[in-house]
Amino acid sequence: MLLLEVISGERLPKPERGKMRVHKINNVNKALDFIASKGVKLVSIGAEEIVDGNAKMTLGMIWTIILRFAIQDISVEETSAKEGLLLWCQRKTAPYKNVNVQNFHISWKDGLAFNALIHRHRPELIEYDKLRKDDPVTNLNNAFEVAEKYLDIPKMLDAEDIVNTARPDEKAIMTYVSSFYHAFSGAQKAETAANRICKVLAVNQENEHLMEDYEKLASDLLEWIRRTIPWLEDRVPQKTIQEMQQKLEDFRDYRRVHKPPKVQEKCQLEINFNTLQTKLRLSNRPAFMPSEGKMVSDINNGWQHLEQAEKGYEEWLLNEIRRLERLDHLAEKFRQKASIHEAWTDGKEAMLKHRDYETATLSDIKALIRKHEAFESDLAAHQDRVEQIAAIAQELNELDYYDSHNVNTRCQKICDQWDALGSLTHSRREALEKTEKQLEAIDQLHLEYAKRAAPFNNWMESAMEDLQDMFIVHTIEEIEGLISAHDQFKSTLPDADREREAILAIHKEAQRIAESNHIKLSGSNPYTTVTPQIINSKWEKVQQLVPKRDHALLEEQSKQQSNEHLRRQFASQANVVGPWIQTKMEEIGRISIEMNGTLEDQLSHLKQYERSIVDYKPNLDLLEQQHQLIQEALIFDNKHTNYTMEHIRVGWEQLLTTIARTINEVENQILTRDAKGISQEQMQEFRASFNHFDKKQTGSMDSDDFRALLISTGYSLGEAEFNRIMSLVDPNHSGLVTFQAFIDFMSRETTDTDTADQVIASFKVLAGDKNFITAEELRRELPPDQAEYCIARMAPYQGPDAVPGALDYKSFSTALYGESDL
Repeated sequence: MLLLEVISGERLPKPERGKMRVHKINNVNKALDFIASKGVKLVSIGAEEIVDGNAKMTLGMIWTIILRFAIQDISVEETSAKEGLLLWCQRKTAPYKNVNVQNFHISWKDGLAFNALIHRHRPELIEYDKLRKDDPVTNLNNAFEVAEKYLDIPKMLDAEDIVNTARPDEKAIMTYVSSFYHAFSGAQKAETAANRICKVLAVNQENEHLMEDYEKLASDLLEWIRRTIPWLEDRVPQKTIQEMQQKLEDFRDYRRVHKPPKVQEKCQLEINFNTLQTKLRLSNRPAFMPSEGKMVSDINNGWQHLEQAEKGYEEWLLNEIRRLERLDHLAEKFRQKASIHEAWTDGKEAMLKHRDYETATLSDIKALIRKHEAFESDLAAHQDRVEQIAAIAQELNELDYYDSHNVNTRCQKICDQWDALGSLTHSRREALEKTEKQLEAIDQLHLEYAKRAAPFNNWMESAMEDLQDMFIVHTIEEIEGLISAHDQFKSTLPDADREREAILAIHKEAQRIAESNHIKLSGSNPYTTVTPQIINSKWEKVQQLVPKRDHALLEEQSKQQSNEHLRRQFASQANVVGPWIQTKMEEIGRISIEMNGTLEDQLSHLKQYERSIVDYKPNLDLLEQQHQLIQEALIFDNKHTNYTMEHIRVGWEQLLTTIARTINEVENQILTRDAKGISQEQMQEFRASFNHFDKKQTGSMDSDDFRALLISTGYSLGEAEFNRIMSLVDPNHSGLVTFQAFIDFMSRETTDTDTADQVIASFKVLAGDKNFITAEELRRELPPDQAEYCIARMAPYQGPDAVPGALDYKSFSTALYGESDL
């Protein structure tokens, strides 16, 4: 009982003074009851055996007392007393060669482990490098004597007994080693302080790594945007459709191959930024401010500029292709009409300059007059074509046709020649009219033939020109209009054929009269160059061109039907994909507000939802393929759907970004919960309260709703206190409070956080209560990488008690929490 009073520092009940066996048993029971009251279970130990001198039982009781009052209060990382003591020995002796503590018997036989424990805490007492593993007795006696002399640890063991025993007594060594633990208990505080510092430094190292990753990713993305925008803003038109089509193909390749990975990088950058800011808030570090020009808003601005340039570039490409297509059509039409006109004018100037009327007979003169009248009629009929040629040339100039110079030169030549023909025609008419009074009328039948044949010939030429005219259409309605006009033209052919037969009949009648009156004809009608052979030849040509025109129109009709099929095919898919994306966006909005179950359940559900969205990607790929077919077919409009491929792409990118941000929000809530020790029930309670006051179900609320939320959680709010809280949850003064800001605030209100003062106190323990610490002390107490991290960043200590190599741990600790500019 005296022994227990000395060890425990407590008073036991008064012993019984009698000498009888019953008195002795009662006193021993009082001692055993006291041991049991300290939570120690006594197995098979009875007072009678101890009174009777049972050595084994007595020694068992002594070991129980040692365990309870010398060993059991040892705790390292919440392990049992024995495991904790062993772990403490392993950590303290880890740096020493030839020492490997695995147990409390043979690991101590060579004495080096005892010497290492002393040297680790009192290096001035042991010359460890001079000890030899092959001299265990000397090693053991050295440790025992130093411990007894300088550490006030009694010599409990005998060196020879330990060396000469195959397996030293575990309980004896464990008891002796526990004396070292208690002797160096002050050093344990230093270890605790070192652990705290390591934890803080690890947070800073990880955050710095995340900041470096963000800076690099942001720089790469901004550089790509900087390189891409000038390419999209390069609007130098090409001369041919083929060159512009190649530009369009390059743009499609950019859309399909180059841009999608950058969309993913942009989304990942925002997620990394939000995760980093969350970690900084949870560890009470200042918010991360990226380098100038690399904020998320800067990247969003650059991205917006990119998409504006992209949209403008695509519109310009399609408009330019339409313009070049129109130009090619007009240029070909110009060449066709110019060639027909030039063929008609060939030789006309020479004919008008010919002075044949000076030597002609009376009948010849009359014939020349009638022929000139027919020519004038023909000349007037060609006026429309000349005006059309000039109008087409003017339109080509206005549309900036690349070969406008040659077009203008040819047009000017045609106009000059036309003016010359008009002047020559007028001069020849005056010459013919001068002698008209002396001429008799020319054969009326020849004249009638010429007058009717010339317009008919011109009609046939116009018909051939129309039948060979190029056409360009974009819709079924346009081609059906051309087919209708062609059918209407074909309906006029019977009347035209009757006119041809009437004209030929006039010619035959003139020949019959000449033959019956023995008149010798020159072989051709003197009033016109349009012979019956020419009429028949051109009529045959018209008959051949009609079915060719039929075939061309049917081919174009088939092409437009195919285009209409492509439009309907794309519209059918787009009218499914577009609403699907919109529905998914709305569902994500509801999920982010309702969020039931644990955060892990929510995260799993959201990731499954994300996989279902990604699995929908083939539908978008199919739509892209159909869109490419539409563009390759040069289809520029689609009345069957309001969705364009651009709308679908933007919606898809927004959908992927929204689900990723929602997942990131839950991950950040998990980070908040785990870092701040918030229970799942608290998190659900916070979510339910927030959703109740989030009237508009937008994921954020105004200050009035937030005040009501705080009051519902038990806050008694004055105006000053509410303004303080608003400055925490809405530092940017946006007027809105998000759920993440609410969670951060509640976690700060309900949990403890590490602070700069705590870190300073920990460093002070490692420094032995000094105002500075040395590099040697940091390397001894911290893991190598974290020790070097501190040494590289600590400023020299400038205090009056400074020594060479002294480092300022206070400024360093303050800087970790953003409270100084160090």
